[in-house]
Amino acid sequence: MKILLLGKNGQVGWELQRSLALLGEVIALDFDSPGPLKADFSVPESLAATVRAVAPMIIVNAAAHTAVDRCEDEPERARAINAEAPAMLARAAREHGATLMHYSTDYVFDGSGSVPWRERDATGPLSVYGATKLAGEEAIRDSGCVHLVLRTSWVHSARGGNFARTMLRLGGERDALSVVADQVGAPTSAELLADTTATMLRKLQQEPGLAGTYHVAAAGECSWYDYARHVFAYARAHGRAFKVTPESLTPIASSAYPTPAKRPANSRLDTTKARAAFDLVFPPWQAGVERSVAEMLDQK
Repeated sequence: MKILLLGKNGQVGWELQRSLALLGEVIALDFDSPGPLKADFSVPESLAATVRAVAPMIIVNAAAHTAVDRCEDEPERARAINAEAPAMLARAAREHGATLMHYSTDYVFDGSGSVPWRERDATGPLSVYGATKLAGEEAIRDSGCVHLVLRTSWVHSARGGNFARTMLRLGGERDALSVVADQVGAPTSAELLADTTATMLRKLQQEPGLAGTYHVAAAGECSWYDYARHVFAYARAHGRAFKVTPESLTPIASSAYPTPAKRPANSRLDTTKARAAFDLVFPPWQAGVERSVAEMLDQK
């Protein structure tokens, strides 16, 4: 089975190169891949030619414009990458009889309340990023292609930029940090997403009726402040000293740390549907964070 992976160099794309190899031949591309085949999502119309050339049974789209604040300044680019490109891939998937796997985000919701969001709940994005990701989802569902759309939250890995890496960098430079404590979600590792993807795709090949939209995230919940405390506590427990300690972190409200894009306060995702349909068990968020942090510390 031939699998076309797009966005191979991102946090999730990097892990997918490993997990998808268990399912078949993986052709992994990014916007700067050498050779004639490219995955330039800023030029969505080019993607159809790539799909035709590869003729995959499965297309996995791990590419996105994820710089949330930058999306506010680059709405046209965000729309091209997050909405128009997935729409093009969905049309190509339908035309060629391929299955499309696509990743979305908790940012499609308005962040109200404190109950985990279910797949059928009303959406209401607060930012350009959330709005363009929602548009990409809707285009895929409207296309009629066989698809899986996985919404997730707070992705991290030992590779690339993410919250944990930023905390470790700042923790070595400053004596104290203030961290937002009124946004709640579940840090989810790229490794977990990649392994879950392979499991879901394998079962979908046997049961096409499972196609649809699902929430995938690590178990449990925390605030960014809780997340930062865990990062530094883990580092200290493993003999790595930083200027910042768990005790020198200060919890603050989102209003004290304004950003160009508004973040949802409630990023909790209800994963009941995915766990039941695909017989999945998601580990606690702490396990994934500790694994990522351990690898980051080894790199220092």
